[in-house]
Amino acid sequence: MHLHELRARLRAAGAGPSHERRILRTWSQALATHGGKRPPASFFPAGLLAELPAIEAELAGLAHVQSVHPGADGSQRLLVGLADGQTVESVLLPRGGLCVSSQVGCAVGCQFCMTGRAGLLRQVRSAEIVAQVALARARRAVTRVVFMGMGEPSHNLDAVMEAIDFLGTVGNVGHKNLVFSTVGDPRAFERLHRQTVRPALALSLHTTDAALRRRLLPRAPDMTPQALVEAADAYGRASGYPVQYQWTLLAGINDRPEDIDGIVALLHGRWGVLNLIPFNSVEGSGFDRPALDACERMAGTLHARGILTKLRHSAGQDVDGGCGQLRARALGQAGPQPSGVTVSPPARYTLV
Repeated sequence: MHLHELRARLRAAGAGPSHERRILRTWSQALATHGGKRPPASFFPAGLLAELPAIEAELAGLAHVQSVHPGADGSQRLLVGLADGQTVESVLLPRGGLCVSSQVGCAVGCQFCMTGRAGLLRQVRSAEIVAQVALARARRAVTRVVFMGMGEPSHNLDAVMEAIDFLGTVGNVGHKNLVFSTVGDPRAFERLHRQTVRPALALSLHTTDAALRRRLLPRAPDMTPQALVEAADAYGRASGYPVQYQWTLLAGINDRPEDIDGIVALLHGRWGVLNLIPFNSVEGSGFDRPALDACERMAGTLHARGILTKLRHSAGQDVDGGCGQLRARALGQAGPQPSGVTVSPPARYTLV
């Protein structure tokens, strides 16, 4: 179900604008779960009130938490089951963040990512994206939503933008706290400029070498790193939010002195921050994670050379939970389950 279909379903049941907003706000913010004040039954038209149990069941059926994988850093990796039996991953991050998935699988085929190994299986619908947020909020507060889970958001642009518009209004997430992450696509850059709710932008860069980027991201749009950064920088300045440049550190591949020189040449003077993310090891990938001291030296060198740089770590690494790995384990593709796994019952949404 997409959000526009959900809205049409509510209107067909007799909902006016205030009724529709109340129902969608209660669902997306998990207000009933946390004891939020419910409107009296008389608030709703009789026809809508009669339909609410069926609508509640539809919302509860969009997605459910299949298993929970808590990390020592306070994160929780959630394997989320969808109505058709497919699964995606969401990650509750420390300090109110949530990472959501926009596709089941991915077509980009990044060589260092588990998600793309099976290719693209299907798009995640906009209501299913918001359902991931609702499920997470039933567990704890969520004030920041990043589209950095399974899938490439620019390949599911209509659904992702519909979800972003919804979360930035009814969903009560600040626009700068909505982060659209992409490998780069001209259609996405054009669309972002036209959005009413303008999210922050994260660009998966990984290298400044065009030939190496084509090998690492074989089915990404064929834009050079220079063109990507120019497009990202233009949007960042227009939106008012610095661009987050993502750089997955692969030992001996993109952590060399020449890579540092390339970063300085490409990003100097740009309004943004470079996030260095040590590779989350995937068995059989052919890539290695650099030693921590090497990562720290690279970050320090870049900072000293005028590039605002942060060394980040993927949440939940102690449960071996990089994007796609939980789903692969559930399908029997990536070894045994990690310790500390709990299974959650399906959520129920009470709207009145």
